[in-house]
Amino acid sequence: MTISIRDQLVTLDLELPAPTSPAANYISVVRTGNLLFISGQISKAPAGEIIAGTLGADISHEQGVQAARIAALNLLGQIAANTDGSLSSVRCIVKLGIFVAATSEFKDQSKVANGASDLMVAVFGEAGQHTRAAIGVSSLPSGAAVEIDAVVELEETRC
Repeated sequence: MTISIRDQLVTLDLELPAPTSPAANYISVVRTGNLLFISGQISKAPAGEIIAGTLGADISHEQGVQAARIAALNLLGQIAANTDGSLSSVRCIVKLGIFVAATSEFKDQSKVANGASDLMVAVFGEAGQHTRAAIGVSSLPSGAAVEIDAVVELEETRC
């Protein structure tokens, strides 16, 4: 029996969001061969509220970790929508690019990024381990605290 990403999230007491549409002139996902390249997903919760703000100024470390987790959930929504939706369709999460809106004095981008990294491992197990970059930036779209893009390797499809 194949476990779905949605079912795995239910065991973690989380809800899989519907994939978001692009906010400008780009597409959310490109599949080439066995790879999915997923455009940046911001910290927008399923109800539509955005965890917005700047780490080191107006939001706490804990809020930043939660923002990273929400952005990662949005990545999972894109993965599920662009595969058969099962955990087994993902061979591995190759790389996450995690952008954290932060002051120049804020130095804990990697700790905020763990909100996303920990979720990927919780959902996919060993296949969720990945490389990543955690980068501080002065601002993000819609004032979001975190934005994450990803490269995901899928199982090969057979004819």
